[in-house]
This record gives sequence, structure tokens and C-alpha cells, in this order.
Amino acid sequence: MSGMYDLKAVRLSARSSYVKFTDEMELAMSPQRHLNLLTAPAIVTFGTNETPEFQRQSREFAAAVKAAGKAVQLVEGANYNHFEMAESAGNPYGPNGRAALALLGLI
Repeated sequence: MSGMYDLKAVRLSARSSYVKFTDEMELAMSPQRHLNLLTAPAIVTFGTNETPEFQRQSREFAAAVKAAGKAVQLVEGANYNHFEMAESAGNPYGPNGRAALALLGLI
């Protein structure tokens, strides 16, 4: 939920002044570069009030998972910010809680 799936963006941002990733670290910690390891269905969620980068990365990761032939669902939380998306995991009517219950076949 609301993730960074390719850490190249972090290395290109102002955060690179204090987040010191090497090429190896960037590769190892970027889920988008390890789609071959994905075996479970994925649900990718983000809020419409998140930064454009979180929204872009979520959309692109879901598209890459789909292009790799893996099961994926993209959920857009209308009017949720980054922190509210995380909080919604505990709410059966919130975007993340609802998605989790659906993945488990409980709704």
C-alpha cells in the first residue's frame, strides 16, 4: 500500500543527500525489479491525495505486475492521503481493509 516500488526515484530526489543507496541496494530493494519472485496475487493501493510520485509508482508497479502475467488489482482510495491509507487497513470499509478481506475471500 502506498509504496515505493522502484527506488531509483529516491536516488534522484533531494533525499539522496541523506539516503545513500548503492546500485546494489537500489536493485535489491526495488520490488519492481523482482517480479519473477511474485507468486501470490497482489493488490496495489494508493490514495488520490498522495503525492504524484506515490500514485505514479503504484500505477506503474501494478501495470508491470499485470504485464508479467501475474494476478494484480489496483485500488485507488478516493480522498485518502498517505497516512490515511495505512490506517484504512484496520477498517473493513476502508480501501485497504476492504481489499484485504476480498483477497481472503471474506467479502
